[in-house]
Formats: sequence, C-alpha cells, structure tokens
Amino acid sequence: MKRDDTRQIYVGGVAVGGGAPVTVQSMCNTKTQDVQATLAQMRQLRAAGCDIIRVAVPNEDAAEALPAIMAQAPMPVVADIHFDHRLAIAAAEAGVSAVRINPGNIGSKDRVRAVADACRDRGIPIRVGVNTGSLEKALLAKYGGPTAEALVESAEGELEALYAVGFRDAALSVKASDVELTVAAYRLAAERFDCPLHVGVTEAGTSYGGLVNSAVGIGTLLIEGIGDTIRVSLTADPAEEIRAGLAILRACGLRKGGVRFVSCPTCGRTRIDLIGLAKRVEAAVSGLDRDITVAVMGCEVNGPGEAREADYGIAGGPGFGSLFVKGRVVKTKVPEDKLLDELLQLIQQGEI
Repeated sequence: MKRDDTRQIYVGGVAVGGGAPVTVQSMCNTKTQDVQATLAQMRQLRAAGCDIIRVAVPNEDAAEALPAIMAQAPMPVVADIHFDHRLAIAAAEAGVSAVRINPGNIGSKDRVRAVADACRDRGIPIRVGVNTGSLEKALLAKYGGPTAEALVESAEGELEALYAVGFRDAALSVKASDVELTVAAYRLAAERFDCPLHVGVTEAGTSYGGLVNSAVGIGTLLIEGIGDTIRVSLTADPAEEIRAGLAILRACGLRKGGVRFVSCPTCGRTRIDLIGLAKRVEAAVSGLDRDITVAVMGCEVNGPGEAREADYGIAGGPGFGSLFVKGRVVKTKVPEDKLLDELLQLIQQGEI
C-alpha cells in the first residue's frame, strides 16, 4: 500500500507521520497519582510492545505526579487533558512527551495560546482529539447529528485554533464508536489535513466485540494508507489493546516480527481435535520472539500444502499428525497428544 504523506512529529524520541512506522498506543487505567502503580503498568505495556502511552490528568494530584512518572517512564508519555488549561501547562512543565487536548473545551483563545506556548517552548506536540461525544451543538444542528463532515469541520476549527497562535506541531484524531462513521471521517481528514493521524474506533467495546470493530475500522484505513499511530480501545486490560494493535499491523503488512499463526476451519474431514490443538499451539507460540509462520491444519486436503507454506506446520490425520519445516516433512504419524511438544522442539532447535 502507499502510505499517505503526512508531516512528521516526534513524541519523545518516537517519530509519528512522515513515513515513519505506524506506532501502537494504549492508555493506563491506573490512577495517575499512584506513581508506582502507573509505572508498573507502563513497564508491563512496554514489554507487550506498546510504543506510546497515555495517562489521564483530571486534577492537580495527577499533574503533580507527572515529574516522578517522567523520571522513570519506559516510553513516551502523553498527558490527556480536558477542560482545564492549567493542567495542560503543568503537564508540559513536567516534561511529558505530548499533550492531548480538545482546544474547544480548553477555553478562550488566550488559554489555547498559553497551552501552545508551553508546549512549543519545550518541543512538545499536541494531539487534537475530536470525537462524536465532543461535537459542538452548532455542528450537530447543522448536520442533523454526528456525521463525518461534522467531525472533520470540528477538527478543522480545533486545528485552526492552534494554527492561529502559530502552533503547527499537531496530530489529529476524529473518532466515533460507529465503524462506518469512523472510516468516513478519517478518509475526509486525510484529504483535508497534512498532520499525522491517530487512528482508532472510540468506545469500541469489550475484548471480543471491540477487537472486531477495531480490526475492521483501523484495518480498513491502514490498508488504504491512512494512519500514523493507532489505539485499539477496549473495555479490557490495556495489554489486550497492545496485542490487538500489533496483530492488526501485522495483518496489514505494517509490522514484522512475532509469530504469525495460521489454522484452518473445522469440517467433516477433520480427524483430530483441531480446535483444542490450535488453541494450545497458538498460546504456546504467541510469546516467542521469532519472525515465523506456524500452521495447524486439520486434514490431508489442504493441510500438507498450507503447512508446507509455513515455516513450521502440523497437518492432521486420524489421531496423529505430520510435522513440516519449510515444506519438508520431518516427522510422520506423531500421536495427537505429542504434536505440540514435538512442534515446539522443532521451533526451539531453530532449523530455519
């Protein structure tokens, strides 16, 4: 795919936009003023593959905790601010890597300027966050409700508020909980603006439904070349957001590394416990730091061919299976209850 050409900004030391690799974000669900709990979750998320982390700053206690967090943060930190421009200035003074605001709810032009000046002086970018829940009443009336056009017009006004005070180091998000609306809004935004786009479906849902909505919405946009950084918003452990985001990037061909797992659907030809075997294999290989494809196939119709295309593969038979390494059969008639162990031994031996 051809990536959209956006301006590049830096969130800490991480490049966003301008052809840089698409990054994965999440947000801590700890109380930010609990410094140790917040840092512990950041380390967990960094280990899972998170590139940029956001923290809520709803009050002065949270703002006062930011210097201690920034002193030990394992990745760039974005401060999420609403309504109080003083908290945004305090976050900038604490040395955060970026600030997320909605200029429309920060207040007057002077307050927007004060936030922009505080960020500019420290080389801190601002993400303008627009979503259907924050749309102005005038735009809702003009368009008859939340529409892609309303989101983009709101975004244009928010960006212009920053541009008017000479601040252009900005990124943008235009999110909705409706997938079709989200995709339409980002398509319009990509046509109209040259700033980096933070892509996601807001309030997407639980770890199942939210993942489906996010995969469709984010994946569609990424395949079209739209998006510079993503967040999969789930009502779940933030680590699940990271795993989902990385999986979406891999499926779109935008992130290498990690195990790609392939398995066939079940049918009447299957003669092993394919569902159970596939789940066990996927769980066993998902944490491996190897850029490989592992296939688990249920029968001899598509199994041998698909398994041969993988780096490592199982093709099932009646209560047993064959093991493949790069198209080469290395073991046959392996008992079903031994297939996982035998496969892991081959992977650990690193024959490819």
